[in-house]
Amino acid sequence: MREELLAVIEKNSRIDLKELAVILGVQEIDVVNELQALEDEGVICGYHTLVNWEKTSLDKVTALIEVRVTPQRGQGFDNVAERIYRYPEVRSVYLISGGFDLMVILEGKTLREVSSFVSDKLAPLEQVLSTATHFILKKYKDHGTIFLQKPEDEREMITP
Repeated sequence: MREELLAVIEKNSRIDLKELAVILGVQEIDVVNELQALEDEGVICGYHTLVNWEKTSLDKVTALIEVRVTPQRGQGFDNVAERIYRYPEVRSVYLISGGFDLMVILEGKTLREVSSFVSDKLAPLEQVLSTATHFILKKYKDHGTIFLQKPEDEREMITP
């Protein structure tokens, strides 16, 4: 039940508990207890709403920052990652493979604000060797959700 429960709520965290119980073929109390256990164990870390900010009046700039760092002896990348993720502008931090070590996703109100964060707060960190900033210009799909749904052609096909 656990994996199926997680798969359903990952796609729709607002699903009604009764409906979820029906889908899983269990009692509602079992769903409630399992969700609580998953939260207590840290398997479920939070619930989020995916927002298409382009359709609002709020200005937001999102950037992906690749960061090359010097790992610390006995600690690896964890300490520098923690220093970075504690900044409120930082949305996500990932340890990655390839030419860079960390991928930092951050948000700001303007390109200048994001650039200032990188140059004033991120780049000066002692363990940071280099950064590469990539601004998100348009989102097409995020967390499995397509942002630009094209209307389906509802015309009937006429054949000779």
